[in-house]
Amino acid sequence: MNYYISVLFRAIPLLMGAICLGYGFYVKDLGQAMGSDFVVAGHVLIYLTAICIALFTTAATIIRQLINKYNNFYKWALPTLGYLSGIFTIVSGIVLWQIGISNPPYFVSGNVVFGLGLITCCVSTVATASTKFMLIPKNSSSLKEGEKQEEAFKESTAKTLIAVPVICTLIGFIRGVYLLFSSTTNDHFVAGHVLVGISLVCASLIMLVVSIVKQIQNTFTDKERYKWAIGVFILGTIDILWGIAILIIAKNPAWIAPGYVLIGLGIVCYSILSKVLLLGMVWRKSNPLSKRVPLIPVFTALTCLFIGAFLFEAEIFNISYFIPARVMIGLGAICFTLFSIVSILESGTSKSE
Repeated sequence: MNYYISVLFRAIPLLMGAICLGYGFYVKDLGQAMGSDFVVAGHVLIYLTAICIALFTTAATIIRQLINKYNNFYKWALPTLGYLSGIFTIVSGIVLWQIGISNPPYFVSGNVVFGLGLITCCVSTVATASTKFMLIPKNSSSLKEGEKQEEAFKESTAKTLIAVPVICTLIGFIRGVYLLFSSTTNDHFVAGHVLVGISLVCASLIMLVVSIVKQIQNTFTDKERYKWAIGVFILGTIDILWGIAILIIAKNPAWIAPGYVLIGLGIVCYSILSKVLLLGMVWRKSNPLSKRVPLIPVFTALTCLFIGAFLFEAEIFNISYFIPARVMIGLGAICFTLFSIVSILESGTSKSE
């Protein structure tokens, strides 16, 4: 990989994170004078930065291996940075929802931020699993199916890596379901649906981690080539269809926000799909279409931005569109960040062709 291109791909997550952070503080500060919707949107945008940081650690982990500038310091420092961002976001979410016991906007944003922290931990696990990324093209080209890779993770380590996103998924799902069934208030309805939607994003990341770990362990089989990608596609589609269903049956303006946010989360799943799909496509075979896969997160990012633009227009007539309009912009930034990750992955795995 060209060094300057590698710098660009590492800069993209940081740039998107800076945009989310700056825009988030701008929106949140307006909330002091304009109303609660600004507070919710501001908090969500601010903490989307944590996901961008975790994606940066993933990008840097893979790139430094590709350009031969990877060492033990980066092996530990990069994943640690991601996990610290995730833990900080989770704790911040808990603090916000505790404040929000008597303040619904903080309750909603706190639970959503908590969910974003779970996603951040899952992405950080992708970075951790990628610390042995160079074994993927090596195994693909040099080892037969089932041959043991001596440099791979210990079996206990591999299971732990997969367990992290599984636990995050369960926590998010259980918390979301609890909110939905514990109260019929709008704040519980909104936070509950979004948290369950976030848990589906975490579940998509389970499949990404499984794909990476199994290829590093050289236990990835031909039958699994598209199995995990199909799973991610299904999860993303569930999020989108669920969001559409909420919008169709909406009896309350407050339902508009979770409906569109679920659609946005489904689109993020499709961005994750690109990486899972690419891993399967190039495993032990040459696939000319693999070079087109990085276009998927570009299209998903544009989709989020276009939806956000329409919601900005709709907001003129109905303030309920305010939150999803801003959140869609943030999710678009996440999707575009995933473009850099998939491009890096394509560059690394293409060596096996």
